[in-house]
Amino acid sequence: MNIEIKKSQKPVKYEDAIKFMEKRLLEIDQNKSNNLIWVLEHEDIYTAGTTYKENEIIDKSIKIVKTNRGGKITYHGPGQLICYFVIDLKKDKKDIRRFISIIEKSIIKTLKYYQIDSFPDKDNIGIWYNDNSKIKKIAAIGVRVSKWVAYHGFSININNNLEKYNAIIPCGIRDKGVTNLKSIKDQNYKGIENRLIENFITNLKN
Repeated sequence: MNIEIKKSQKPVKYEDAIKFMEKRLLEIDQNKSNNLIWVLEHEDIYTAGTTYKENEIIDKSIKIVKTNRGGKITYHGPGQLICYFVIDLKKDKKDIRRFISIIEKSIIKTLKYYQIDSFPDKDNIGIWYNDNSKIKKIAAIGVRVSKWVAYHGFSININNNLEKYNAIIPCGIRDKGVTNLKSIKDQNYKGIENRLIENFITNLKN
């Protein structure tokens, strides 16, 4: 599997990222381009997946960008690591469940390196952390599949502003919280994107 690795140093506009991925998806489908893993940051933005509901917006003054990914409403912003991908599943038994599992394992293994134990939840997609018996989301996952090419991605909260989540019901889940790595363990997370990419590629190729 040939994979292009793209790393953006400056924040990327959400709409520009989506256009780039959709163009790459068509190129991959026509065997004109390689798979893509792209790490970046966005400026403050709230995005809504295909199954969101209006009552999940608490602060009606915020702007919501509707997307074609799965899932509900989430927040992106500075201090959050975003990993987008455009990956051809046609050669991989067309197994979406396995692909989601690969993402989950890659995030969990990456966080384990920083002595943070996290886990998936079969009922609520994402990666979670047990904070003194209060379950909080540490990473969000949103995937869409078109022409058996998976795209969109996942995000890991590193030191982002958690108050931004007060404007929404994050991912439509009312009985759980949201946290970030700095709140769990105040340490240096520099280079986490390289470890994440390495784990993701290893799991994709296994």
